[in-house]
Amino acid sequence: MALADGSGDPAAVKNENGKYFDKDGNPTYKVQADGTVDWYTYSGYRRYHSECHVCHGPDGEGSTYAPALKNSLKTMNYTDFLTVVASGRKNVTTSQENVMPALGDNPNVACFMDDIYVYLRARANEAVGRVRPAKHEDKPEAAKQAEDSCIGK
Repeated sequence: MALADGSGDPAAVKNENGKYFDKDGNPTYKVQADGTVDWYTYSGYRRYHSECHVCHGPDGEGSTYAPALKNSLKTMNYTDFLTVVASGRKNVTTSQENVMPALGDNPNVACFMDDIYVYLRARANEAVGRVRPAKHEDKPEAAKQAEDSCIGK
């Protein structure tokens, strides 16, 4: 079932070495009928819960401190997501001040922004639930090479 989010229809139409893309070229998720998720959705789950859930709550559900990214991705497109994560954001109102720190220089986030985006996109469209995906595709060689290159191995 494909819904729509800030980047449009999330249906995967292209697969490049295990990484899926929608019709507009945005990274997206692929969930098979038996619940198996693509590697990048699984990696995004792991990275999100390693770096993001402290503020944004488990499974993108939000907290009293930061918004639910599951909901944010319903209106935020891919480019805006990358910009906010890399550069940060400050929202100030008369009653509160919210600050998203810039994480573009944190390799544990910067090297996996697409993975985190894909996971949150799947959450926004209710393609994956609030639990660790039970089954996932194997890690593609392209993902191993990109990680080694970015992290510096």
